[in-house]
Amino acid sequence: MSSKSIFRIARLHELKRYARAGSNLARAAAISLVVVATACAAQTAPAPTPGNLPAPPPVAAPMGNVPNMALQAPPPAPAPFMEQQQSRVATGTIRRFVINPEGDVDGFVFADDTLVLFPPHMSSQLVSLVHRGDTVRIVGLRDNSGNVSAQQITNERTGQQLVDQPPPVDVAHASPVLRGAGLVQLSVKGIVMRVTTAPRGEPDGVMLQDGTIVKMPPPVARQYMSLLRPAVVIAARGYGTRNQYGEALEATAFGTPDNVTQLYNNNPN
Repeated sequence: MSSKSIFRIARLHELKRYARAGSNLARAAAISLVVVATACAAQTAPAPTPGNLPAPPPVAAPMGNVPNMALQAPPPAPAPFMEQQQSRVATGTIRRFVINPEGDVDGFVFADDTLVLFPPHMSSQLVSLVHRGDTVRIVGLRDNSGNVSAQQITNERTGQQLVDQPPPVDVAHASPVLRGAGLVQLSVKGIVMRVTTAPRGEPDGVMLQDGTIVKMPPPVARQYMSLLRPAVVIAARGYGTRNQYGEALEATAFGTPDNVTQLYNNNPN
């Protein structure tokens, strides 16, 4: 065998050895790649950040008609009686003054029989501003009985005005016992000209044709509604005041002239 043949045979064996070595190396590399991939997959997934948070699941559409559950505001409270009336302007001539049972001038009567009321704590200012026979212009509120609570009074002759003001806070108020100390027992009879009303509009007495005022608490007055009407003749007894401006009493007995009923039971049970 020639030297060239021997060289070729040796070269061929060497190539086969390299081929077997390369095959083993490729197999080892493939196994390494599988191990690395498995290790990477086993690592803990990173915590989501605000930028990669998953979108919330879609909200299912409601089935059928869903009632509107929006909160409704409560209805406004009804306005007090006098606030429901509109301010009115009226002009008239003063025929007489009227007083309350304590003797304070708390209003006057126009020539057309309109009763105009004014706060009794302003009695002295009122009688200084206007007199009988004066023509005055008033701004006030008219109740369902036609009586007017004046808020402003203007003497048309002098141009002077008097505006309703609350009583001073520093003025001491007399107790009911002291307020009643000067009252006298009175007995009256006459024809009803007007029904008087409390601040909230409920009847609380009558004004007779001669200007006498008969007062009683509204709950008591409701028991005599058949007599609290114009042109009805009534009789009353009670305690009050009679002075140069008029006469008024707080009734303790009330009814018709031939049937006066005691309003209060003085006998304790």
